[in-house]
Amino acid sequence: MRMDANPFTGLPVVVKNLLIINVLMFLVKAAGLGNWGGVDIDTHLGLHYFSSPSFRPWQLVTHMFMHGSIGHLFMNMLGLFMLAPPLEYKWGSQRFLSFYMLTGVGAALFYSGAHYFDYAQLRAILSPEQYQQVLFEGGDLWATGRNYVDADMGRMNVLLNMPMVGASGAIYGVLLAFGMTYPNVELMMFPLFIPIKAKYFVLIYGAITVWMSLQRDPNDNVAHLAHLGGMVVGYVLIQLWRHRGR
Repeated sequence: MRMDANPFTGLPVVVKNLLIINVLMFLVKAAGLGNWGGVDIDTHLGLHYFSSPSFRPWQLVTHMFMHGSIGHLFMNMLGLFMLAPPLEYKWGSQRFLSFYMLTGVGAALFYSGAHYFDYAQLRAILSPEQYQQVLFEGGDLWATGRNYVDADMGRMNVLLNMPMVGASGAIYGVLLAFGMTYPNVELMMFPLFIPIKAKYFVLIYGAITVWMSLQRDPNDNVAHLAHLGGMVVGYVLIQLWRHRGR
């Protein structure tokens, strides 16, 4: 009997191609091949706040295919690999792709919209000179972004110059969809590794996401609001489809 060693065997077409594209984009980034004009690929393709001079409309989509580290990529792709195939087989490739992209873009809009209040507050605090300094001296965030003497300037610099990357918004949408579609299927929850029904799995992760979003820890570089946005948009989409009998 011949054993097929191809890990993609049996994966539906959209999930398989999403995995390939995300891995390829990470390899391009790691090799430095995506840096144009002295600017790194995250600045071009990661999502910036709308008022940032680095914001481009395509970033609402492209940020989903960029990841900050191998661990970040691995966790998101593991979630996609484990949870998405049953949904694509059940819904069909076209609907699953629509769901994935809409939750990813919706998460980005939710994330950016939630930061409007931070932006408005900081604009009222900072002088025009301070704002212009942050706006045009962004540079290397990790080298200078948190070294401002003025803490509010540092917060504004993170808001304007730190791109949000990753497929997490869409993955959290997929997680919610799996829990709503297969509520009694048992999943293993990290780091406990005990079987938990999908409906409770989703509730626990959702509660953690809400709690972390409310903490507003300035040293936490995880986009919890994007995770929450992906779940919210995913829930709305599924409810709309159910209402239409689809």
